[in-house]
Amino acid sequence: MKEYLEKIEEVIQNGMYKDTWDSLQQYHVPTWYERIKFGIFIHFGVYSVPAFGSEWYPRNMYIQGSQEYEHHIKTYGKHKDFGYRDLIPLFKAEKFNAKEWVDLFQAAGAQYVMPVAEHHDGFQMYESSLSEWNAKNMGPKRDILGELSEECKKYGLKNCASSHRIEHWFFMGHGKEFDSDIAEPLKRGDFYWPSMPEPNHQDLFSEPAPSTEFLEDWLCRCCEIVDKYQPKIVYFDWWIQHSAVKPYLKKFAAYYYNRAKEWGEEVVINYKHDAFEFGTAVVDIERGQFADAKPYVWQTDTSVAKNSWGYTEGNDYKTSSQILCDLVDIVSKNGRLLLNIGPKADGTIPEKDKEILLEIGKWLKTNGEAIYGAKLWRKSAEGPTQIQEGQFADSEAKAFISEDIRFTVNGGYLYAICLNLKHKDRICIRSLAEADASKAPNFHGIIKSVEVLGYDKNPVWERTSAGLNIQTVLIEDDTPVTFKIAVE
Repeated sequence: MKEYLEKIEEVIQNGMYKDTWDSLQQYHVPTWYERIKFGIFIHFGVYSVPAFGSEWYPRNMYIQGSQEYEHHIKTYGKHKDFGYRDLIPLFKAEKFNAKEWVDLFQAAGAQYVMPVAEHHDGFQMYESSLSEWNAKNMGPKRDILGELSEECKKYGLKNCASSHRIEHWFFMGHGKEFDSDIAEPLKRGDFYWPSMPEPNHQDLFSEPAPSTEFLEDWLCRCCEIVDKYQPKIVYFDWWIQHSAVKPYLKKFAAYYYNRAKEWGEEVVINYKHDAFEFGTAVVDIERGQFADAKPYVWQTDTSVAKNSWGYTEGNDYKTSSQILCDLVDIVSKNGRLLLNIGPKADGTIPEKDKEILLEIGKWLKTNGEAIYGAKLWRKSAEGPTQIQEGQFADSEAKAFISEDIRFTVNGGYLYAICLNLKHKDRICIRSLAEADASKAPNFHGIIKSVEVLGYDKNPVWERTSAGLNIQTVLIEDDTPVTFKIAVE
């Protein structure tokens, strides 16, 4: 690790980007990232074996009295005799096929793929020289991240990686509170190291703060992912906003951006909770979105399931229509959607996950011109349904009605996407009302034609002082309906 730390410092010293916010403000979001709108997130790991509760099973199974604690004893026995690490041999991924996964992601219309490289549990899903506790060395005995990265590159999808490692500082700490397989002394290199007491997550200066040894280990692991796989996007989960982590975030960003320049590439970092100085990376909102359009690019990450990111028995799924409405709303506001699936421990993707992805892909095949590469219009939305801003706000489907419309522009066309036109055959787009000299209209231009994507028959339309009135065939589908409007 000492040699790696020296290498990191050397790259920063010799590169354009230094480990200061002032230097990192030179960063610009790549054009390719501005154009992509839909990606796939993948939570797949040892926690897929118990398939119980959520991907936080490794933490919760050590919290006495929790449902995971009781489930673990009932299923596997006492913690001192069978701990979380004893699940690793059961994580075989024997049916994992990277090409089959990427074929599905392509069919879903995805443009980038974000496997979790290391989750809070500390098990690396890639070949690592920094720890023996990795998928190449044990469990599947395959470089899951590497295989997926190579398949993505073959088919033109952006290969990415996420790190949730920082929470490992405390993630297994409850196991020290009773007689379990987590016991002192722990040292760097141990699977459970360091298993510290769980902090107050709202306190950005909470003690015990991550140690220098742990943070240097974290930095090297992140940089190893960069060097081995050259991901186009690196995503960080929460808690990197802790005050002790900030100097190492700056070092990572400088290293990553400098290395990308060496490759002749442009790359992106996703972050949450103001962990990075604004303008030095791309902000992400977990399970939520912004209420209004933003002048800067941003991302939402959410999952097909409401209850878990990893696979569990009996996942509570969203509908594809709900996800598509969120995708349209997000894109209209300068965002992009990173949608998560949770494969089973054997490496197969659950049928419900497949079904949702294929339904999204079918819609995008017809309506993708309103999404891929789309830009903001002068307003993003009209209609009465309010969007709750912020994280953890997307579990319940919004009750959109035919007046709820989102706008994008692309290739000389204005796209008006109605979020719910089911059982209706007409719509009034008020933002496209005829100009009135006494008022400030939204649109002064000329409308030349109107089409409905996916429908052969052209609609009847008329522009009045009330809006652009469109009559089309009776809509029976509950997915968003896109009106392609030629304007001058």
